[in-house]
Amino acid sequence: MFFEQDSSIFAHMNETISIRQESTAITVVTLGRPESANALNTLMAQELAGALVDAFENKACRVILLTGAGKHFCAGADLKERKGMSEKDWHIQHDAFEKALHSIMRCPIPVIAAVNGAAMGGGLELALACDFIYAATTARFALTETTLGIIPGLGGGQTLARAVGTAYAKELIFTGKPFSAGEAFAIGMVNTVFSSETLMSEALTTARTIASNAPLAVRAIKQSINQGMALPLKDALVGELAHYRSLLSSKDRHEGINAWGEKRKPAFTGE
Repeated sequence: MFFEQDSSIFAHMNETISIRQESTAITVVTLGRPESANALNTLMAQELAGALVDAFENKACRVILLTGAGKHFCAGADLKERKGMSEKDWHIQHDAFEKALHSIMRCPIPVIAAVNGAAMGGGLELALACDFIYAATTARFALTETTLGIIPGLGGGQTLARAVGTAYAKELIFTGKPFSAGEAFAIGMVNTVFSSETLMSEALTTARTIASNAPLAVRAIKQSINQGMALPLKDALVGELAHYRSLLSSKDRHEGINAWGEKRKPAFTGE
């Protein structure tokens, strides 16, 4: 199969990010500052943006998993690095943070967040930028910015409201209170909660399922849903039909139909 293990696959480690090819089709990106609860500093933001771009520019990659090393997902911005920063330097750093966020949100292939521990502030915003979130039972979440005199700086007010509705989002952001994986699941922010031991294996199982489907179709429906969220329903339906029609001449569409008729598993190539 396209997404099975390849002996040539290797892991690459930047200073703050590790990149591992679980298979030719699945890239695992791990936030790698466990000694600092994977807090987001300037270098990590830069390396995260680069890792996401490298992954989706790899034509063989069909799914990206984002997780954290150690016991935490991401504790948010590294306040130690920010201490004493001038406002100008703060803006320069935040520009790097925004580029990291946009690299996730604009990624044309699915990005799954596997939240293995605390996802606070900017860490939760990174998870919310992904297509969906799986969480460990030990995960904790919060957008605490109002307790620090600011508001979420990476779109958390918008992405959380879209995930759980405005009332829950306002309560959580106004209070800044932390909430559990179970609470996140109950309000619809997290798709599924798993034990810490099985989180990654379950996330990888889902990634393999997605990777086995037609990549052009997966990309098209992701783009259609994202575009449609900002449109009236009638316009969103027109847009989705255009994506549907764009796939009719693809080799994968013919392969899918032929495989169904021949009672075999399709071998999609992304063409």
